Parts: sequence; C-alpha cells; structure tokens
Amino acid sequence: MPKRPPKNQAQQLRIIGGQWRGRKLAIADVEGLRPTGDRIRETLFNWLMPIMAESYCLDLFSGSGALGLECLSRGAKQATLLEKNAIAAKQLQEHCKTLNADGGHVIQIDALTWLNTIAILDNTVDIVFIDPPFADNLWEETINSLENSGILKENAAIYIETPKNTQIAIPANWLLHREKQSGQIHYRLYYREVH
Repeated sequence: MPKRPPKNQAQQLRIIGGQWRGRKLAIADVEGLRPTGDRIRETLFNWLMPIMAESYCLDLFSGSGALGLECLSRGAKQATLLEKNAIAAKQLQEHCKTLNADGGHVIQIDALTWLNTIAILDNTVDIVFIDPPFADNLWEETINSLENSGILKENAAIYIETPKNTQIAIPANWLLHREKQSGQIHYRLYYREVH
C-alpha cells in the first residue's frame, strides 16, 4: 500500500497545456487529495490529444480538478467534475468561475451514487477518468457501474490510475491502449469497443 502524501504537500495545481497553460490554482485542504502529477498528466494528454477537441469528459473523482480542468484547457467541449467532498467541490466551482470555464460542470456527489442514478442521454461521454482515493479501493465497483450506466460512447477512452501492482478486472470490451508506471503509480488508458 503506497504511503499517503504528507498533508498540504501540493499547495497549487498547475495547468500544463492549452489555453490556461501555466495557470496555478489553489488546492483545497482536504485529507487524501492527491492530484495527478505533472509528468503523468503530460503523458496522458499526449495519448488523448487526437480525441480531445470538442470531447465530452467525465472526471469521476475530481479532487483538485487536475484532469477535468486540463481537458477544458485543451479544447474539450464539456467536463463534468464529480466530487463528494463539499470543500473540494466548492473550490472546483471557484476555479471554473475564475477560468470562465463555461464547459465545466461541478457536481457535489459520490461518483458511484451518480453513476447508479443518472438519467441522461445514452452514449454521451467520450473520455472518463477513474482516479479514486487509493485507500477506498473503488476501482472495480466504479468500472462496473460505469460500463452498465449506458453513458459511454462506443469508442470512449477510459483512464485508470492505481497504486503500483494493483490488479483490477476490466470488461472484455475495454481494450488496453497504453500503460505506464511513474514511481508508485500505475496508469492505463483503455478504449471501449461494443461487440
């Protein structure tokens, strides 16, 4: 089990690409908040670059907003940022306001509750980020709820971040596109196919 970073280790989030490149945003003082690191984000968004423009993104465990806000900076049409913690969700709403991120929609809700109760148009999401608090071990439950929710487009991209050596069961129609490791973090990008 990887160690949790010291509290307040990262005081600011830096957007690394797109229209808000270099902008620094405060990170809410919430225990367990672990923004995806700059190097990992750089690699991930290089992988996603061909499909980012005008995409609909879903950040299931937004935390600092590192992934959802990066999407909007790089040309996504919309990013829905789900965050259970009220303080972190409020901070995300303030960031969207500060950046004039009209496509950013912050919802204060538990991601699994949202996935299991949503009533939106089918097949609307292009890119999904699954990066839950590591201690909560929510990967498989989230993956199953996501696949069963009906919101994914046929060729949706799904990003998953876990501690190193974490084994997770993936639906047969999620095809691994790329994977890498950075320190104690293992990250993967899948593309969904419908048989």
